Amino acid sequence: LRHDAEPIAAIYRDLGTDSAEQVVMRALAQVAVTMAGLASQVHAHDMSDLSRHLRRLQRMADNLGMISLALVAGDVRSCLASGDSTAFAAVWARLIRIAEGALSPDKEWLDRSLI
Repeated sequence: LRHDAEPIAAIYRDLGTDSAEQVVMRALAQVAVTMAGLASQVHAHDMSDLSRHLRRLQRMADNLGMISLALVAGDVRSCLASGDSTAFAAVWARLIRIAEGALSPDKEWLDRSLI
């Protein structure tokens, strides 16, 4: 997984440790909620507004420096736009794997001591 620590480091510099921790944890929770909503939608074969929700995920991931997650969310949007269901399924599975890895509670990039 590719990650840029600078956006999170900037949040910590700007807000201080306690406030930044709350902001970052809230943002990560929002990413998790968005992924769960996307997964429910895909599971139900409800593709309405899926592109809009993927775009939102991209923006959130970018804001947190989650490069891989943002890029693959964009790739899923491209597959959706092209109507290629096989590519969509493959890239969707990749997005799920990346999101699981990125949101794992043991990620060292979330360790305050590294920021």
